[in-house]
Amino acid sequence: MAQVALERPKKRRRGVRGVLREMRREWTAYLFNAPGLILFAVFVVYALATSFTLSFQDWNILEPEKTFVGLDNYRQMLHDEDFRSAIGHSVYFVVGTTIPQMALGLGLALLLNAKLRGLAIFRTAFYLPVITPLVIAAIIWKWVYNADYGLANYYLQQLHLIKEPLLWLSSRSLAMPSVILMVLWKAAGFNMIIYLAGLQAIPTELYEAADVDGASTWTKFRRVTLPLVAPTTFFLLIINVVGGMKAFSEIFVMTNGGPPGPGGATTTVVYYIYQQAFRFFKMGYASALAYTLFAMLFVFSFIQFRWYMKRVEGNM
Repeated sequence: MAQVALERPKKRRRGVRGVLREMRREWTAYLFNAPGLILFAVFVVYALATSFTLSFQDWNILEPEKTFVGLDNYRQMLHDEDFRSAIGHSVYFVVGTTIPQMALGLGLALLLNAKLRGLAIFRTAFYLPVITPLVIAAIIWKWVYNADYGLANYYLQQLHLIKEPLLWLSSRSLAMPSVILMVLWKAAGFNMIIYLAGLQAIPTELYEAADVDGASTWTKFRRVTLPLVAPTTFFLLIINVVGGMKAFSEIFVMTNGGPPGPGGATTTVVYYIYQQAFRFFKMGYASALAYTLFAMLFVFSFIQFRWYMKRVEGNM
């Protein structure tokens, strides 16, 4: 029988008229989406375009005049030692939070993935800090760290681990670790839930085959669990790094960028941008810093994605 080659119908390119025609035909769908689209256009698209324009201008928020300065804001950033210090503090914060909270989340997920009585209660208890508003959590931990009547100093003294109260948020060496500890308490539950979903997606047949081969618990974890939760780890790594670089509320509430004072040991990049914009009223310079932070995070995410595609997807 002769085979008749059927030509695939060519896709017609929709021009502006075609899009407008479809919008008129489906006007009810666009009507329901209009509130969200308007909010997105005003508070995201317009804000991004405006801030990008401001990064090339010198503008004091208290004055109406805007002076075009070209790349002067970006040149000033290259010689700003405080900005470099803020980058160092942000990297310290990201490293101190990302790796421990992912490890803690994976450990909790492994424990809660087992069949235990009252498992739902434990999962809820570990996830409760995640749904606690960040500002409220920061205020509570600020009270815990209080040098005069805080719970941290009280119990450490009762256990004879310290002799004198520690100045948790007023010490240059303890302020950032104290904030990091609060973030670990709050964010570990989120990592746990994501890892728990990844663990439950692993076929049980793989563990049964490993048991038949006589594999130990550590071998099953290293050869089965870790490779199969690699996509989950990659997702959490990107989310946690980006979230860590954007840290602001916990710094603002607990340390106000100090010690000593604003611009101190806990001044992260976002907090430094806030200072330049709303404390020194340098909106143009703050916009240039914000777009520099965006570029840094974009490059990091792109490198991580390329590494993931080569190392993880290539081995599957």
